[in-house]
Amino acid sequence: MKEYILNLEKEFSLIENGFKEEEKRALSDYQSNDIAYIKELAFLAFKSNVYQVRMYSVFLFGYLSEQDDISAFLRDKVSKDDNWRVQEVLAKAFDEFCKKIGYEKALPVIDEWLKNTNPNTRRAVTEGLRIWTSRPYFKDNPDEAIKRIATLKEDSSEYVRKSAGNALRDISKKFPELIKEELDSWDVKSKEIQKVYKLASKFIK
Repeated sequence: MKEYILNLEKEFSLIENGFKEEEKRALSDYQSNDIAYIKELAFLAFKSNVYQVRMYSVFLFGYLSEQDDISAFLRDKVSKDDNWRVQEVLAKAFDEFCKKIGYEKALPVIDEWLKNTNPNTRRAVTEGLRIWTSRPYFKDNPDEAIKRIATLKEDSSEYVRKSAGNALRDISKKFPELIKEELDSWDVKSKEIQKVYKLASKFIK
């Protein structure tokens, strides 16, 4: 296993952009091996100094995320990785988790992550579920998506606020009236909220 990871490090370290190769390999390995092996492989790969191998490991964690210890590891440990590319994959892994257990069933976990003290954990939700209203459950219940994203309009992290604004803007293409109604209820005195408002209202006439 260690030798396999060394080979991944050599191969993946040459990849400078994107995530498709890491995702493709992770899915192939997940489909070709038993769960216990993949779990051990994912934890070992996450210890790599090569961020592309950690990206690969987070894709594996996404496929394993129905396990409580794995979803907790994503929330508490992966979210602390200092590479922004790994954080992009965390968002994808969270969406994979929601897809596996069902978006409606995932609502308590979505809410829990949105209240987490780590901005990377909160952003994994807003970014991972984009476009929210293309996802099952939220497609038929856009209000449920809007009210959750809107709670982040005053988030302490600009990184999170920007993601929230973009996520609301996505929804406004299909549900402009609902987004307008939400935005009309905002007190836009602060600069922080003004920026989110500007992003969210971009397509609203």
